Amino acid sequence: METKKIIVSGLVQGVGFRWATQLLAKDLKVKGTVKNLANGDVEIIAQGNSLQLAHFLSKVKTSPTPAGRVDHVEVEDLPSSDQFHSFNIIH
Repeated sequence: METKKIIVSGLVQGVGFRWATQLLAKDLKVKGTVKNLANGDVEIIAQGNSLQLAHFLSKVKTSPTPAGRVDHVEVEDLPSSDQFHSFNIIH
């Protein structure tokens, strides 16, 4: 399993971005978390195989919700682990 930290900037808070990201992750069987950051960005920790994560990332880059807008995506590889059993929104 690969694990990635994804920081998404743009119009990503208050538009259903976390909810839509969770639905996308569940559909693609990606595990992890999504949360709002104080600076207006969204942080995603995503875990899956390389094909799952590539598809997930391509959908995140185009905004999983039509009301949102993604201006920038930063991706960082994290050490692999199996710490996630589902995909959850952190409030």
